[in-house]
Amino acid sequence: MFTTLITAEQLMALRVPDARLMVFDCSFELTNPAAGEEQYRNAHLPGAVYANLDTDLSDQGVVDPDGRHHPHADAASGGRHPLPSREKFAMWLSSVGFANDMQAVVYDRQNAAYCGRLWWMLKWAGHDAVAVLDGGLQAWQAAGGEVVAGEEPAHFQSNFRLGAPLRRLVRTDDVLAALQGGRQTLVDARAAARYRGEVEPFDPIAGHIPGALNRPSSLNIGPDGRFRPPAELRAEFEQLLQGRDPAGVVHHCGSGVSAVPNLIAMELAGLGPTGLYAGSWSEWSRDPARPVATGG
Repeated sequence: MFTTLITAEQLMALRVPDARLMVFDCSFELTNPAAGEEQYRNAHLPGAVYANLDTDLSDQGVVDPDGRHHPHADAASGGRHPLPSREKFAMWLSSVGFANDMQAVVYDRQNAAYCGRLWWMLKWAGHDAVAVLDGGLQAWQAAGGEVVAGEEPAHFQSNFRLGAPLRRLVRTDDVLAALQGGRQTLVDARAAARYRGEVEPFDPIAGHIPGALNRPSSLNIGPDGRFRPPAELRAEFEQLLQGRDPAGVVHHCGSGVSAVPNLIAMELAGLGPTGLYAGSWSEWSRDPARPVATGG
């Protein structure tokens, strides 16, 4: 069972006839939401299922005349990519044929910026056998892995059963209540300029949650597109935390997606598991009554 990362070579060894394995392509582009599915149709691992961040891994609910999304009442978070309820997520997994006895492997083309979302959601659904393909599609092709184009045949529906959550979802009220308590350490994965409030390309207010530390998620990935060595990651997170308890760390970003590589990196470093504030800045900043900080 692979539970954090899997190499291209390890995945090749798993791909035997009748293997209880499902591979998911999570490629996506925030500024062009149709691009990921087009990338998938152009080239993907044989048999891979496409998981769309907007439609499969988020509960976008209904759209009002102004184009704003309003998630369904049972959504597990708010923000730009509201987390669907565990029950709705289980229904989607069942619809694509994923079953409880399968190993899941997730990948993208964007340095694990999007496939981490599905990795985390499967853990949250109680499924531990899920791993990120280290280096993504590029590593697979560099190792000589085959890719195919077009669509894949539909899978027979399964009956995925939810288990006890294996990762902790943190909600806005929890973050707000713990701001002054000292038990919570917020880690913001957005780029430094967004954290400081100098630019804000997506959300109505610029800045960050007071007290949050900044670690852009891109720092976890090396020049080869793979996660950096655990010892390096551990040293950097220990320097960031300055003695704070890793168990109190809550990760967030703009919409709860690009924060996950930080969460995975802490686990690789032996400092996890940690919490995820899935609503993130996009949910926090929608209420002007919530405090906002700017600067470094």
